[in-house]
Amino acid sequence: MQNRRWCRKLFWSQLRLFQMRANFARPVIVLATYMSSNPFFITTAIDYTNAAPHIGHAYEKILADVIARHYRQRGRDVFFLTGVDQHGQKVQQAAQRDGVDSMEFASRTTQKFLALWEKLGISYDAWAATTDERHKRVVREILTRLHARGELYKASHAGFYSVRQEQFLTEKDRNPDGGFSEEWGEVVEIEEENWYFRLSNYKVWLESFLDATPGLVFPEFRGRELRNAVERLSGDLCISRPKSRLSWGIELPFDTEFVTYVWFDALINYISFSGYLSESADEQADFVKRWSSATHVIGKDILVPAHGVYWPAMLKAMGFDDTEMPHLLVHGYINLGGSKISKSLGNVVDPNELADRYGAETLRYYLMRDCICGQDMDFNEERLVSRFNVDLANGLGNLLNRTLNMTQRYRAGVLQAPGHLSDEAIALISAGSATIQEVCEAFDARQPNAALDAVSTLVGKANAFAEIEAPWKLAKDPEQADRLTGVLLAMADVVWTAATGLIPFIPDKAAAVLAQLQLPPRKLSGETDPLPADHRVSSPVPVFPRIDVAPNA
Repeated sequence: MQNRRWCRKLFWSQLRLFQMRANFARPVIVLATYMSSNPFFITTAIDYTNAAPHIGHAYEKILADVIARHYRQRGRDVFFLTGVDQHGQKVQQAAQRDGVDSMEFASRTTQKFLALWEKLGISYDAWAATTDERHKRVVREILTRLHARGELYKASHAGFYSVRQEQFLTEKDRNPDGGFSEEWGEVVEIEEENWYFRLSNYKVWLESFLDATPGLVFPEFRGRELRNAVERLSGDLCISRPKSRLSWGIELPFDTEFVTYVWFDALINYISFSGYLSESADEQADFVKRWSSATHVIGKDILVPAHGVYWPAMLKAMGFDDTEMPHLLVHGYINLGGSKISKSLGNVVDPNELADRYGAETLRYYLMRDCICGQDMDFNEERLVSRFNVDLANGLGNLLNRTLNMTQRYRAGVLQAPGHLSDEAIALISAGSATIQEVCEAFDARQPNAALDAVSTLVGKANAFAEIEAPWKLAKDPEQADRLTGVLLAMADVVWTAATGLIPFIPDKAAAVLAQLQLPPRKLSGETDPLPADHRVSSPVPVFPRIDVAPNA
């Protein structure tokens, strides 16, 4: 009877909370229901295999992984694609410097990416490697079809060529002094014959499409940058390189003296490895199902022109309609001392070393906690240590340990149902319900850092609640036995919520917390699931031991 009274009181308290929040809670609940019956296709940029991965690569993959894991929790049919871009001039040049052939060099570097993603827990569903025969077959088929439709033509061109970016430059790319900025690297003047895609034919359509499709690019200001860039668009896209200059690429099916330009090759990975033009009817059906929900997670440096101009125009030329254009989630740079971290600049931060030194999930947490999605962040190793110690060791770890310790000491390890829940305990449990909703809202707004803010705030409330309620004092007063039971229950409820919210970010540590609670993850949609009555928990084992290693020691 007491259990039923407690459950009824908890239900009505949570219902009152949802009624107070109804103006914004209802749409999110509806959205979660809608999402549970729909696929979610997320990709990252495929990484260039001319050098080992750095912290910028790690950030992008962790970001996509966190988003994918969250939507899996909400019941969506997630397909997460990542991989490597193995062709192109920079790979060929790096291989030549090492004295090996391009395939061997690309394969060797690919293994470094694969090993790092395994270490960092990147839960991709498919792996794209542009030397894969499936991919090469699809690229050739697309080229053949575009050629047959008159979308490609051959012409001679003379101009300045960026070796780093592997593209011809225009007068608009010059500095005011007439030169070219450092971002282009070595610039040489060449004249050669090549094949071109009629990109200029799609300028008017792209302008109209972007105007009619707000929200296609996140954050919004990147969408405005793209729209402005399209207005300046002129000329067509060179989609080949002569074998006399570059042999490492996919040969054009209609002109064997040329290989495919690396960007035209690489962008197609998003569809070649997800079932487009597959020889399997089932894979083709999967592609149709997935593609309508596609989101590309990319860095701001490849929004224009590759993903925001080339790719939609290519898709349109292939026959995709306006409703089938992928969304673009554009993240910023990871900087070091205010300068962009990149292989070409040589100021690389090695994510392998950081993961070995502090743990992979410590790195995951720091990058997601401190970087506002869409903006730049400045990497700081001291901040990485501080975030872990403050938020996880002192925050959730402390709450977990004191909750389980006191439950073992005062209630023989059983979370009992109180005869009466205090208003303070009800308020804390209700705050946990609200936090689940805030986490979902944050992900829908493409702000995983805000989800972590919500979880951290909840844990802070619970630790403050414990200090105020002082269960160690309540335990000394037999008349406060029922209140003590409710306090422990509310604290455990918050630990359950926090661990559930942290699963996408630190999956192994979150699972360790849930194992000590002896509970599965909490539901992220539908009715709130209360803690089961008379539930037994384990004794605490430290999940978040403090990091005492000094950065750069």
